[in-house]
Amino acid sequence: MAEGQLDFFSDIAVRVDRDPLGGVSHVPISSEIDDERLIAAIPESDLADSCIVAAEAGWRRLAAAVPALAALCRRFAGFGARRIVPEQAAAIEALAMIGGRDAALAVSQLIERAIVQEPTLPIAVSAAARLGSALSPEALRHLLRHAEPGVRADACRCARPLPDLILILIDLLDDLDRRVATSAATALGRMGRIEARPVLKSLLRDDPSEEVIDAVSSIADEECAVLLGRIARSKSALADAAFVSLENIDDPRAASIAGAITTPQPDARSRCAGEGAAW
Repeated sequence: MAEGQLDFFSDIAVRVDRDPLGGVSHVPISSEIDDERLIAAIPESDLADSCIVAAEAGWRRLAAAVPALAALCRRFAGFGARRIVPEQAAAIEALAMIGGRDAALAVSQLIERAIVQEPTLPIAVSAAARLGSALSPEALRHLLRHAEPGVRADACRCARPLPDLILILIDLLDDLDRRVATSAATALGRMGRIEARPVLKSLLRDDPSEEVIDAVSSIADEECAVLLGRIARSKSALADAAFVSLENIDDPRAASIAGAITTPQPDARSRCAGEGAAW
């Protein structure tokens, strides 16, 4: 191997002291730099500045910076087989902060084209889940079976209602990692799959969230409606979400519970007695 040539497949104990593209001069970064100069600095930055400019673009929510951030990730393609590439991680987090269709597409392409490798891949999949990135069935099959539970959980959030992917999600309802089982259940619930109902019921009882409440509305039975009613009558931050879910359930029992919630009760004692009789 010629002197100075990088070995893309062995990065253990190797410190990259030069830009893979030959290096450029130091680009000073300040909060006072205007957006146009900041975006121009992303591909021009040296290794020391890449993370700084990427983070600044994210903080400013600069949609125009998406192509430059994606290009920054591509500069480090082939690196990071055994450790996180900080520059890629910073660029991906910036894309997640910026949001929007272009950022979602950029992250999906980074995953699909294997621009990011382990262990930076979990960061990219997390960003894809937050952005709602569309991933191919092939990529999703791989990610849903990934060894890392966090990757499986985030991949569930990106899953689409395709027959083979639904079968994998159903298998993941029994995943030993609670995060994965929860994510699979919410994904299946949004798809209208009743296989998710037992897990979602358990979550409504023990660990409700807005995501769970939203997912259960399309597959709710009478017991789900009762559980949603209890949450809606509570003074928790989830009360409004539970009430909206009840209103969206096409079932007489759910409509009755929602109507009872909107009807003022004379006092706390009669309200409790009514709840005990009805639920």
